[in-house]
Amino acid sequence: MKLEEIIKKQQQYADFVNKINIDVKENHEQAFEIEYAHNSTAIEGNTLTLIETKVLLEDALSIGGKKLREIYEVVNHQKAFEYVKKCVSEGLPLTEKITKDIHALVNENILIGGVYRSEPVSITGAKHKPPVGQKMFEQIKNFFMDLPYKNEMNPLELAAWTHAEFVRIHPFIDGNGRTSRLIMNYQLMLCGYPPVSIPVADKLHYYECLEAYAVTGDIKPFADMLGVLVSQRLDEYLEIIQSIKMNASDFEQKMI
Repeated sequence: MKLEEIIKKQQQYADFVNKINIDVKENHEQAFEIEYAHNSTAIEGNTLTLIETKVLLEDALSIGGKKLREIYEVVNHQKAFEYVKKCVSEGLPLTEKITKDIHALVNENILIGGVYRSEPVSITGAKHKPPVGQKMFEQIKNFFMDLPYKNEMNPLELAAWTHAEFVRIHPFIDGNGRTSRLIMNYQLMLCGYPPVSIPVADKLHYYECLEAYAVTGDIKPFADMLGVLVSQRLDEYLEIIQSIKMNASDFEQKMI
């Protein structure tokens, strides 16, 4: 998907998204958030199905036969995304404090969040090994120092880099993946794009893209993957917008 085509879709989305009926918009966004919570936690091994995630988040009903941690992971993801939306609505740039707050919400009732690791970690099956000790602290500090100066990147590259670089550093003991996907969407939304959900079915390709960046520094594979997902999300909204235009046109014809 060419960037120019995505930008054109984004402009159409920005022009008309606020004209969508509030109930229709909320229903569409709620469905996305359930899918997003499911995919993001399932990528990390959570066994709740999409339907179980829906029942848990919409009806607040506990799911039998599941570990308490898995329940918390899904509920916490929803809380963290609500916080992301709140910060974005206030126009706040992504900062170290906000990222730590997101991580703390992701790990509420699971472990102490927002605290950088002091021990080494490894990523199963990956060639890349996250930095340790002082190197890790230097790299995560540089990450946040660099964020405001990434203006040369287009929004998709910026969102992709934010995710890929953060997860390459792997600053926390656990929850790096969920946090990185949330701050990726933070950047997208701050730039006027809808958030995306990386399907658990695309997990292998997703990991390959992140590995390519971690090993070679090439962000293009992941930015391309993100571009496809963003384009699909924009298409969903444009279909709704098109139906609104068609209904308005029919109404005008009947009034003539």
